[in-house]
Amino acid sequence: MNIIIPMAGMGKRMRPHTLTTPKPLVPIAGKPIVQRLVEDIVSTCNAKVNEIAFIISPAFGKEAEEHLVQVAASMGAVGKIVYQHEALGTAHAMLCASESLTGNVFIAFADTLFKATFNIDTSKDAIVWTQKVEDPSAFGVVKLDADGRIEAFVEKPKDFVSDLAIIGVYYFKDGDNLKKELQRLIDNDIKQKGEYLITDAMDHMLKNGMPFYTDQVDEWLDCGNKDATVFTNSRVLEHKQHTEQMLATNATIENSSVIAPCFIGSGVVVKNSVIGPYVSLEAGACVENSHIFNSIIREDSIVKNAKLQNSLLGKNVTYVENGQDVKDLSLGDFSTVL
Repeated sequence: MNIIIPMAGMGKRMRPHTLTTPKPLVPIAGKPIVQRLVEDIVSTCNAKVNEIAFIISPAFGKEAEEHLVQVAASMGAVGKIVYQHEALGTAHAMLCASESLTGNVFIAFADTLFKATFNIDTSKDAIVWTQKVEDPSAFGVVKLDADGRIEAFVEKPKDFVSDLAIIGVYYFKDGDNLKKELQRLIDNDIKQKGEYLITDAMDHMLKNGMPFYTDQVDEWLDCGNKDATVFTNSRVLEHKQHTEQMLATNATIENSSVIAPCFIGSGVVVKNSVIGPYVSLEAGACVENSHIFNSIIREDSIVKNAKLQNSLLGKNVTYVENGQDVKDLSLGDFSTVL
């Protein structure tokens, strides 16, 4: 099994937090988004993962690339870094990793996490994962036949055809065939609004007789903007609190309460404060005389005399407050507010 993670987007909706950190490397409950995604995928595979191809922008930098290779190695796989130099759509992104498009292939876009209890049925030709949504008009959806197989892919339907939204997670039994279909789009310049889309490739495969199946995730978690990321952090904390170490042994907690679930990273110092529920304090963060809930405070940031909710503070932030009002903040790396 090869895993392909398209993640070349620059995360503009997450700015200022993605100005110095690529969005897939923003931490959720102590681990980067993409690491959690890879771990979730590997846990569902009933086949050995040979390699993981990360499709990134060259602007991510060497440090990010080295981190991604380490993530793959931690899963017992070879990490490959491939570049998408232009944002030309989902099909174009996947074709950038053409060398990895062979044999059994699992594809997942790195701006989404999911909670699932399924195992991948590698005997099926193709599987598209979905989630029921209230307003399917904002998504690509799948329409099922009487036997539960996919009979059509419909992009942002104006009239109701299905409430099963495509979440950007796919399995293909024959990666070489998928590669051929993706290349067909490029060769024939088949685009939608200037982009080459995987749904066009799948639609052509479906019409030529390939059976497509769907499976549903228990929960689909978005990391597209600040509010969504903070919410996803709360859900991951809820799911992982009993299976992962959430309190570093060298954290200092003095005259304070930590209300679970929370993640308290290495070297964190908390004094005279209430933390939680649903808070992640990354390595080296320092909080004094504060009440923080439902928030992410990234590494080496300092918070004093504050009440924060639904907040995301970047790396090396200093925030000192003298008021009593609860604040909803989004502060980028190296910000100072006194």
